[in-house]
Amino acid sequence: MEPSSENAEDSQNPLVQEEIGAMAEHGTDCELPQRRTGSKEQQNGKFADGVSVAERKQREKEDRLGLVLWKKPLVTLHYFFLETLITLKDWTWKLCQRKGAVFSVLVLFAVFSMVYSIEGAHQKYVQYLEKKFLWCAYWVGLGVLSSVGLGTGLHTFLLYLGPHIASVTLAAYECNSVDFPEPPYPEQIICPQDEMVGGGISLWAIISKVRLEACMWGAGTAIGELPPYFMARAARLSGTEPDDEDYEEFEEMLEQAESAQDFATRAKLAVQKMVQKVGFFGILACASIPNPLFDLAGITCGHFLVPFWTFFGATLIGKAVIKMHIQKLFVIITFSKHIVEQMVSLIGVVPVLGASLQKPFSDYLEAQRAKLHHRAGVGTPAGENWLSWLFEKVVIIMVCYFVCSIVNSMAQSYAKRMQSKKYSEEKTK
Repeated sequence: MEPSSENAEDSQNPLVQEEIGAMAEHGTDCELPQRRTGSKEQQNGKFADGVSVAERKQREKEDRLGLVLWKKPLVTLHYFFLETLITLKDWTWKLCQRKGAVFSVLVLFAVFSMVYSIEGAHQKYVQYLEKKFLWCAYWVGLGVLSSVGLGTGLHTFLLYLGPHIASVTLAAYECNSVDFPEPPYPEQIICPQDEMVGGGISLWAIISKVRLEACMWGAGTAIGELPPYFMARAARLSGTEPDDEDYEEFEEMLEQAESAQDFATRAKLAVQKMVQKVGFFGILACASIPNPLFDLAGITCGHFLVPFWTFFGATLIGKAVIKMHIQKLFVIITFSKHIVEQMVSLIGVVPVLGASLQKPFSDYLEAQRAKLHHRAGVGTPAGENWLSWLFEKVVIIMVCYFVCSIVNSMAQSYAKRMQSKKYSEEKTK
């Protein structure tokens, strides 16, 4: 029998040949030495303790997922700060490699600072542009927070954009106008002095009033889909597997495509196939409707090397134009004056608790109408305090949970970094 390639390579080593000669002189059975036990066991898919690679990865994943603030606060915070330092170091290094872009940004910032500080007739235009820029950046940032993290982000539509559209809708029907003076709008809505008489307010006028905020929020959600796209694209081009659990889940879903039984997996596969085969219009169709399965679209397009502008262009049009008009229409129709009044009247029909629940909502609506007309001497009803207090606490809880999820995620990333480093060291032994 011919020796294996592994043994043949070892037999060429002078030390091995010397050992074979010594064994032959003493009449010992001559066998080629084996490689180290640990390396051979790792090649067979097991480590030295007999645990398979899959079992070890599963155990390490469970250990990472258990690294959360409410279970291990000190360790989680420690890992979070270490991961933050590593991230800042990486960003600093990347900025140093792009000195031209950094210099251009600094020059533009210096020029804008000079224009902003010099007195003159141009100041009113500078202040107007500054206000519009900050207002757009605010909504774009909220949109990014909503879509970043593959569906685990902060649901800013329910917390910020939806209530903003609802307040503008209620004010438009109450004031019979959308010509809210600036300032104080958008910080505060006050009905104009010369209110329109008769005719009513049109649906298109309300849509136009909130179009900027809605489109900026939609553009932010499209930008939030880019990191998974670039990650999957870089992994496919380089041939390496990224340390990302969502990408691993995506590849497992592709491997189990034929045997998928549950509805969620089949729905994800249907979206993936539509995006892959139809291209631009498939991405546009998936991005144009409120679709929770669109979270994996970035990974799908990156994995199948869909061109950047095909993916981002379709996502931007779908989310910032088509989808946002659907969501705006839903909120505006839901909070139109006659529907809100019908909803409040229906609350009173609820047995036992109807009357007690109806009064706070009625008082809250009356208080909002009083604010819109800026009447002097109008007190604050108790119902407004109760509803406002409840909404504020819900917002605070959701924001705190989002911050905690960021801390947990970064701590788990550092733990995974350490596990990968340990695994690499074991392979080189």
